Amino acid sequence: MNTPSIEIEVSDFSHFNLPDLNIDIARSIPDLNGNIFSLENSQIDINTEPHFEDDNTHTEMGVQAHLDSHLITSTAIYNMLQQKSDNGRLGKNVTRKVASQFSVSMRTIQRIWKQTEYGHAHANLYHRKTKNCGRKRVQIPFERIREIPLHRRTTIRSLACSLGTKKSTLFRRFKSGEIRRHSNAIKPFLKEENRKARLQFCISMLESDSIPNDPVFIGMYNIVHIDEKWFYMTKKSGKYYLLPDEEDPLRTCKSKNYIGKVMFLAAIARPRFDAQGNEIFSGKIGVFPFVTYEPAKRTSINRVAGTLETKPITSVNKDVIRSYLIERVLPSIKEKWPREDVGPASQDRFDIRLMSQPQNSPDLNILDLGFFCAIQSLQTKEPVKTVDELIAAVVKSFEDFPSTKSNRIFLTLQSCMIEVLKIKGCNKYKIPHIKKAMLERTGQLPTQLKCGPELVQEIINYLS
Repeated sequence: MNTPSIEIEVSDFSHFNLPDLNIDIARSIPDLNGNIFSLENSQIDINTEPHFEDDNTHTEMGVQAHLDSHLITSTAIYNMLQQKSDNGRLGKNVTRKVASQFSVSMRTIQRIWKQTEYGHAHANLYHRKTKNCGRKRVQIPFERIREIPLHRRTTIRSLACSLGTKKSTLFRRFKSGEIRRHSNAIKPFLKEENRKARLQFCISMLESDSIPNDPVFIGMYNIVHIDEKWFYMTKKSGKYYLLPDEEDPLRTCKSKNYIGKVMFLAAIARPRFDAQGNEIFSGKIGVFPFVTYEPAKRTSINRVAGTLETKPITSVNKDVIRSYLIERVLPSIKEKWPREDVGPASQDRFDIRLMSQPQNSPDLNILDLGFFCAIQSLQTKEPVKTVDELIAAVVKSFEDFPSTKSNRIFLTLQSCMIEVLKIKGCNKYKIPHIKKAMLERTGQLPTQLKCGPELVQEIINYLS
């Protein structure tokens, strides 16, 4: 019977930190016996003034749409005046009534009537303005942005002040994509030895037989990733979507600097699927809260004396981590690991070895890379008020997270390792997107990624 070799990767526990308009003149004549606003087939909105989009007004389509809208309204006014006229003369108060119905001034009605030569049948009501009329677009010296320090580019207001332009003008340029917003997160500082350790770790994740001709990453099916994370009962600030008449929610606590929290130790391996895509092993070893259970010393309105209370362990040190690994993680691995790798349940044949990920490298651990963020987004959807409710919410989120998405994170890890090799161990890179969901739908999702042989050879030479 083969002895399964399982490697447990643990993090460094030394620190916990969007036309043109077709105008139908016959349909635009209003019914003089009815209300001008009750036309069912009319496409005229006579209450709406021509609307200019600041950046699109000066394009031909934008100008044409505005001129056609003006023509529709002018045609409707002309048709009403023509029906109310008598041999080219308008009756008393006709101008005032038409102006009132169209919500325009009397001077506008008089101008249209005079423009049509007092009711001429072949009047040209089209706009007389040229195509490039209107307010000219404000020019912004975008190249000056490169010279502005980053600390003066944190908001639209501060950037507009530095450029000497209006905030609204700059915001429209942002909406059109001429400038972009970037959320910048602080990354760990890496020394030269940290970079070399990251490179060595990435090279060790390649199949030794594939080097140097066709380097490919190992399947990582026998690696268990272990890491810890704080989970909080609530956040200092939250965003909600409400109806206009809903009241704003009120959230209170004794101190926002001491929100209830619990640290969890999570262990996860890569899930396994058969040829038909059915899950045969979820890879979820377990998530273990760092808590103790103590009897209540005195009676309160919440419980009587002697009731076991769940108390979070606020100081998680090396000894606590060791006890959790020996007493909880290792037994859980032996219990949940696929039997085809072990053999009969009565035989306890495991070759388990501990390996540490490089220091200051959360991007080389599955949990920090994406798993923790995913289950935390699920946990925050559950309302919690006590420590027990928080533990239940985290465990539920851990179990509910789809194994297919967990499998994708392992491919993301391999793509990150390629990027690390490209920049010689640095952490200044963007996580590549390889359309894993689409490849999974079409049945083309790989289990291992390949790495360029020239790149691998270059790194090997660099390390030596």
